[in-house]
Amino acid sequence: MKPFDRNIVDVLVSGGIGIIPTDTIYGLVGRAEIVDTVERIYRIRKRNAHKPCIILISSYEDLKKFNIEISSEMQLFLETRRLWPGKVSIVFPNADPRFEYLTRGTNSLAFRMPDIPELLDLLTQTGPLVAPSANREGDPPAATTDSAREYFKDSVDFYVDGEELHSLPSTLIQIVDGKTVVLREGAVTF
Repeated sequence: MKPFDRNIVDVLVSGGIGIIPTDTIYGLVGRAEIVDTVERIYRIRKRNAHKPCIILISSYEDLKKFNIEISSEMQLFLETRRLWPGKVSIVFPNADPRFEYLTRGTNSLAFRMPDIPELLDLLTQTGPLVAPSANREGDPPAATTDSAREYFKDSVDFYVDGEELHSLPSTLIQIVDGKTVVLREGAVTF
């Protein structure tokens, strides 16, 4: 993956949305900390209003922006199991009413720390990004920017071309009482 253009960073920081290749599949991304941006993604993608999006982060520090603290033991667990950085999204409890626009009534948020330096660099510059797959609800994820354009045409602010991606989406897990519970099978098998 090549580094992201500075213009992409500026568009995202100012609340824009676009299509980018991620560590798994193409994503429809926008700043997780901007309510209007998140709502625009839901409208354009025709996403179920009660289904939260996965949030891409660049570091453990990003979790604090969402009032989530993890212990050093949990961080060590994630790193030694090679879950983060990687293709695993982790659900954390979050009942903070400030993030209702992200939790969508579930009182939880899912995060993924990708293992691609260029994507981590982008996230460092933009802050956390919501990143549902680049498709309309119920349709297959876009494997190329051309297929993403068929879904979204000019309703997004930019497209970042990359290689054809045929990965599964991230594996979605929750850690309950020290045990890993798989909520969605995906790119990583447990």
